[in-house]
Amino acid sequence: MIVKRNLKFNIIASFILVGTMLMSCGDGIKKLSDNMTVQEFGTMPTGEVVELYTITSTTGVEVKIMTYGGTITSIKTPDKSGEFTNITLGFDSFEPYLEGTPYFGAIIGRFGNRIANGVFTLDGETFQLATNDGPNHLHGGDVGFDKVLWNAEPLLSTEKPALRLTYLSPDGEEGYPGNLSVEVIYTLDGNNLRIDYRAETDKATPINLTNHAYYNLAGKGTILDHQLTLNAPQYTPVNEHLIPTGEILDVTNTPFDFLYSQYIGARINNVPGGYDHSFVLAPHDGSGLNFAAKLKEPKSGRTMEIFTSEPAIQFYSGNFLDGTLSSGDFVFEQYAALCLETQHFPDSPNHPHFPNTILRPGEVYETTTVMTFGVE
Repeated sequence: MIVKRNLKFNIIASFILVGTMLMSCGDGIKKLSDNMTVQEFGTMPTGEVVELYTITSTTGVEVKIMTYGGTITSIKTPDKSGEFTNITLGFDSFEPYLEGTPYFGAIIGRFGNRIANGVFTLDGETFQLATNDGPNHLHGGDVGFDKVLWNAEPLLSTEKPALRLTYLSPDGEEGYPGNLSVEVIYTLDGNNLRIDYRAETDKATPINLTNHAYYNLAGKGTILDHQLTLNAPQYTPVNEHLIPTGEILDVTNTPFDFLYSQYIGARINNVPGGYDHSFVLAPHDGSGLNFAAKLKEPKSGRTMEIFTSEPAIQFYSGNFLDGTLSSGDFVFEQYAALCLETQHFPDSPNHPHFPNTILRPGEVYETTTVMTFGVE
């Protein structure tokens, strides 16, 4: 987390805000520019309309984002033959999202990952959060940022179209202190999808924002034959409830060593329950973003590299996918996709030696992650 004092959110000057004149493309789709459209995607139980934005880059990469949960519903990238395929788990209609998914593509907050027993103490006061993962708090609680409707503002640009999403999390939501103003900007620049997160609060509060996209670079099958590299010489071991023990251990001579490219399926059976761990990224000089991970699917040739300002990345191997959800003929079975969530360490408010996750009034939370798609 990068914290700066006395800053205000700025809209990037090179973008032009969408006007009131919209061009219709038929089928309820409105053309905002040559590289962005919007359409009604569904309706909330409250009657509020959920919108779906489609952004296309100069290289043809296509990203779909809906306002419910700020969710990425699809990312289409080419394989080595030039064929475009959706490489994330998602649905073509809104109803399955409302019925419930394991956070497919959503913005996660206020606190991504777990907080033990949903309890933390801050400035001498103990707070009880919603417990929605057995005895623990997971991904912001029962109604986290993944289940709220975000306000959307297209930022139109010929080269770097973007979508600005905002949400005000009220004091006491899911047990968290403070009114938290949150901004997330998705920017599509060629083969790069950039996510910028910003937030301000009027009371001290934990914060740990991330995105929970599930990736399968083949668009089918499992991720066991994907090759993964993590720039992480250490990881945080967990107990049976997936809560960090507080240790930070070296990955050397363990199934957690992805410093060099490894097939995910090669050692997954040596990790009880599969991978769902926070990997501590190697420190860098602070200039620009740190290389975090590279994922490759050999048959299609598709690759994805991740760069971030965060200190860790959560590698989750889709262990709890059980085949009850599907899209078309792709059944989301165990290991059908993986998550690579850039973030701070789990349960950080209860481990003072972990990097700080407390945001205070007068500070601005800022963090950035970039996914770069390619072929080899």
